[in-house]
Amino acid sequence: MNLDDWRSRINELDNQILHLLNQRAEAALNIGDLKRRQDMPSYAAEREAEIVARLTALSPGPLSAEAVRAIWSEILSGCRALEGPLTVGYLGPRATFSHQAALQHFGSSAAYSGLRSIADIFDDVEHGRVEYGVVPVENSTEGAVNVTLDRLIDSDALICGERYLTITQHLLSLARDLGEIKVVVSHPQALAQCRGWLAQHLPDVPTQELTSTAAAAELAAGDVTAAAIASELAAELYGVPVLRPRIEDNPYNSTRFLVIGRRAAGPSGRDKTSILFAMRNEPGALYRILEPFARRGLNLTKIESRPAKRRSWEYVMFVDFEGHRDTPTVASALGEIGERTLFLKVLGSYPTG
Repeated sequence: MNLDDWRSRINELDNQILHLLNQRAEAALNIGDLKRRQDMPSYAAEREAEIVARLTALSPGPLSAEAVRAIWSEILSGCRALEGPLTVGYLGPRATFSHQAALQHFGSSAAYSGLRSIADIFDDVEHGRVEYGVVPVENSTEGAVNVTLDRLIDSDALICGERYLTITQHLLSLARDLGEIKVVVSHPQALAQCRGWLAQHLPDVPTQELTSTAAAAELAAGDVTAAAIASELAAELYGVPVLRPRIEDNPYNSTRFLVIGRRAAGPSGRDKTSILFAMRNEPGALYRILEPFARRGLNLTKIESRPAKRRSWEYVMFVDFEGHRDTPTVASALGEIGERTLFLKVLGSYPTG
């Protein structure tokens, strides 16, 4: 077959794909009607996770699992939007890494709201101004995001999803080469993540701290002598070319984001549960609380302590472990742990990111 033959074949396949997608959309509309009659939410985290996991396992290639996930994220987003609008809050403005994580999780068909702070995201979720929020909770190099942990202690919002995002920083500028750059602007953390690259390639160029990487991209869009350190999404949304890609000093830097909402997620088959608890200040207290996990073979994935802020030198413990609270094994473990703690709060069970 020659080039024209292959292009004709692709056109035929595209027509079939479009026809099948619209059939899927019709099914989604019918499902949406049934959900409205039963007062069910349009977004079911466990169902979407199950679909994506099944298709990535089923795909023989040559498409990678990552490509299949990205494609189906948009298919699910478009079909979900037919059932009803889904509102999502993130740490704004547009093109921040929180925005990028939200887009990857919910797709481009959700209705997004860029908010000023993590506290605002929790408030909007708790008061129903948005259905879901996306908040950073830990970074692989910087550690825990304490504002998020502190809000989880008192918030009524539930964790119903998570998303891991590799943090890649790019040098964006309208300048044609590095010699034309007079200032580099970005969020303080982004500047710190690229300190080595800047020292090597732009040693005499001053840096300026801004409130976000998105604000830096917006500034660089109007000043040919400025360069911004920001994401590829920021380059696209603000129309600033990538002058140098991937300038971060640590190529393995990633951030974990939590999806918070008011409805609990059901079991998907590959889940994680987050809890927090307070314990007595006595020898062996932590061992006794964690022992039920080990006895039942439940794998802990995170343990973190935070000041309780109600009394000096008192702490609460955050624990993530594999499994869903609605399964018998996890339910029995939580029951036993509740008897050994001063206070136990289940923050949510959700599909593993």
